[in-house]
Amino acid sequence: MATNDAGLNDTGHEIADALGLLLRRTTRARLYHQLTEGLGEAVDELTYPVLSGLARTGPISAADLAREAGLDRSNVTRRADRLEQAGLLRREPDPADRRATLLVLTEQGHRIVRTTRQRLATRIEASLDAWPAEEARTFARLLQRFVEEGPFAP
Repeated sequence: MATNDAGLNDTGHEIADALGLLLRRTTRARLYHQLTEGLGEAVDELTYPVLSGLARTGPISAADLAREAGLDRSNVTRRADRLEQAGLLRREPDPADRRATLLVLTEQGHRIVRTTRQRLATRIEASLDAWPAEEARTFARLLQRFVEEGPFAP
């Protein structure tokens, strides 16, 4: 690893700076807006994390989804209400605890998620068009490894 004269890890700082930009709320909101544009009134940069989170986790309580998505439970509930009214999710009794309710994507909700994921994949591929194919594949492989083994790994 490269270090500077003060002994600090330059590579670690460069990665931390890039991650800081990627994880910024404004960066995510702008991307979510682009991914959800034209998909209906209920689907926007605020409800996208709920849809995306449900697609990752499957049926889940609002409280658990809030923890998964890094949102406040009341925000998840309000956003889920909008998505339910639009027919993109439904609430079902939790078979493990009849007092609890699970959020579940409907088929229409799954279609919206597939659309947003296809839009994201298309945007990523377009941004890599100028890269040599082997570099793009290497980046994808190393990014996956970083996610699985790096500081954010479970």
